[in-house]
Order: sequence, then C-alpha cells, then structure tokens
Amino acid sequence: MITNLFGRRPRLRVTAARTRRGFRTWRGERPFWAGLFTLMAGLPILYWPYAHLDLGGIPLAMSTTSGAGALIIGVLLITLGLTHWYQPHLRVFAGIATLLLTLVSFPVANFGGLFLGLITGLIGGSLACSWTAPVTTEPSTASADRAPTAVPAGESRPGS
Repeated sequence: MITNLFGRRPRLRVTAARTRRGFRTWRGERPFWAGLFTLMAGLPILYWPYAHLDLGGIPLAMSTTSGAGALIIGVLLITLGLTHWYQPHLRVFAGIATLLLTLVSFPVANFGGLFLGLITGLIGGSLACSWTAPVTTEPSTASADRAPTAVPAGESRPGS
C-alpha cells in the first residue's frame, strides 16, 4: 500500500468508503431516483422560456407569456424532487403532484420544456408512486412477543 509521507491515503480511502456506504444506505431508505428525475424535470421547464440563444447571429428567444407559469411549475417540480428525498412518507402525494404538474407543463411551458421535462417528470412521478419502503427483517422471538404475566399464588397458568 502506497502512502505519502504523512500516511493520509489510507484514511482517505476509509473515509470515502464510509461516505459511499452511508450514501447508499440513505439512498435505499427513500425514493432517490424519483426525486432525481423530478428535480431534473424542473430544470428544462425553467430554462426554455428564459433562454436567449444565438443561431448564426440571429437571436432566438422562446420567451412567451407562459414564462410565469413555467417558473411556478419548474420551482414546484424542484421542490417536489427534494420532498421525495427528505420526506419519503409523502411520496404518494408528491408523486401525484409531480404527475399533475408535469402534465400541466405540456400546454403551459413550451411543451413541457421541449418534452425533456415532460418525460423525466412522468418517470419521476411514476417512480415515486410505485416506491415502497424497504422491509426491515428483525429477528423476533416468541418471548419478546408475549409479555410475562404474573400468576397469583396457588393458581397455575392456563395450558399447564
């Protein structure tokens, strides 16, 4: 194993491995991909109404009167993407809201961000609605399921 003079390389690998493992655990406890697709759906919906492109010296502006609608829908989709990550118990509400906002963005925000935001938003909302929380399997014992009961003196337990 190669280290520098101060021996920092092994600690860096351990820290990177621990961070990667922690991120994998965090990602597995929530609808991560649904949040990512939803967040990415909001970006093209926000971008296209305010983009000013130059094609060979000819200015091309897709600014329309729907700029305010695109701004609201884009910001709400980004917020819903973060909601998928940090409030996973609201996944069904956020997933349905994502699907509805994405469908509304088609006529309001330049064909849903030129279909980029529309497609990624539909994928993100569908993933959020279909995600289920991971099942934790904890070993349970029969004695842990039944609380011990005190038996008065002179009586016996039922079944014994």
